[in-house]
Amino acid sequence: MSAPPGRRLSPAGADHDESGRSLAGTQTPAFTPQLPPGSTLPGMSSAAVTPATAAAAPTRGQILAWGSWDWGSAAFNAVIVTFVFSVYLTKSVGEQVPGAGSWFAWSLGIAGFFIAVLAPVTGQRADAGGHRKSALGIWTALVVIAMLALYFVKNDASYFWLGLVLLGIASVFASFAEVSYSAMMRQISTPATIGRVSAFGWAMGYFGGIVLLLISYFGFISGDDDAVLKGMLGITKEGGLNIRLVAVVAAIWFGLFALPVLFKVPETPGLPREKRVGFVDSYRVLFRDLRQLWEIDRNSVFFLLSSALFRDGLAAIFSLGAVLAVTVYGIGSADVLIFGVAANVVSAAGALFAGRFDDRIGPKTVIVTSLIGLLVTALILLFVTGPMMFWIFGLLLTLFVGPAQSSSRTYLARIAPVGREGQMFGLYTTTGRAVSFLAPSLFGLFAALFGHNDRWGIIGIILVLAAGLAALLPVAKAVDKAVAPIPV
Repeated sequence: MSAPPGRRLSPAGADHDESGRSLAGTQTPAFTPQLPPGSTLPGMSSAAVTPATAAAAPTRGQILAWGSWDWGSAAFNAVIVTFVFSVYLTKSVGEQVPGAGSWFAWSLGIAGFFIAVLAPVTGQRADAGGHRKSALGIWTALVVIAMLALYFVKNDASYFWLGLVLLGIASVFASFAEVSYSAMMRQISTPATIGRVSAFGWAMGYFGGIVLLLISYFGFISGDDDAVLKGMLGITKEGGLNIRLVAVVAAIWFGLFALPVLFKVPETPGLPREKRVGFVDSYRVLFRDLRQLWEIDRNSVFFLLSSALFRDGLAAIFSLGAVLAVTVYGIGSADVLIFGVAANVVSAAGALFAGRFDDRIGPKTVIVTSLIGLLVTALILLFVTGPMMFWIFGLLLTLFVGPAQSSSRTYLARIAPVGREGQMFGLYTTTGRAVSFLAPSLFGLFAALFGHNDRWGIIGIILVLAAGLAALLPVAKAVDKAVAPIPV
């Protein structure tokens, strides 16, 4: 017996659509083990939350406060890591350091290792301890402190290593904060609005990055290359002061916009204190939870693996897009930042538009549609030439990135067992880090195979996106567990 299009048969035999609604109009989970009242699954850790807690309708103020954190976090992701401070560190501070770019990559790689190993446990402990919001505040504060400390990284090779350490530390704490932030989605949405809320958060991040990049550029960076005073504020570039002040502004920006969520969104309840475990024992609980997840909800494991693949391809589009713009399509270096701003606007618009479809037809359909759009557009880019073609199809490419990112987060938020959202988003981070080498490596491989021509490196990105799509297709549509979670 096969399920009709757009629906699937749950293991219990009830027919559900992707939003979790049964034919009778009620919402049920994808799988609910039959256990005696009061019993628990062995090894499963969960905070003491109830379906009523998960389904409580949030206020508009709580949603805005939650999105404000995404707006603020762009200060680290866009200004510090991607466009401004990392360039200053490798090109100016590390100018006399052999292999400065490689050392920068190594520092992020080491940070990625600690993120992969620690993220699931930090999320799990925040769930069990009932301090998800507190954890978000602590990790965010540590990121802000590390960003403020970047002020002391002067334009001298002797400060290069300090900059690497601070960026690495900030990257670890930022990832921990993002785990707790994403785990809050059920607290500020309902099963009927979670897609739009996730899209709102992504769009806030995109727009926040744009605004701060423009402030940084016109206020502190613009001007002739030979000019000593930079930007409309006339800040000297001696000792890298103008860029160091950008880091301070970015830190203050992040800190201020992170505050609303800490005041507006309530804390989650946790396990009774006697049921909580220590740090080392948290790994034992994690592995037991993973084994149990594989046994009762294998679909979640398959999604984690498939999303890791296509998310690596999505990340490569932004991280390697600037390189392609200059080396392949003839975009001027000065125009790359303008294209970056436009790309963020288009991605934000795509995420907001697709968020409504996420709630109506489900996140998997949005992701599959976006990946198909990305593959078709990337294939066109493989053969077109010139700046105009890159502007047209490059922006079209970014139109599909925002929806894929937002709906991927929505899918996991829907299928995560209530009370274990932090642990699941920690695993989401870990699986993503585990394969983060694929797209850049394949890009470099194909570019080298075709005479070190970056154009053909696009094939590597296409293969990773295609692999993610192929792995995602067999994954069942998301069924929200918020209303009737797995009993634990």
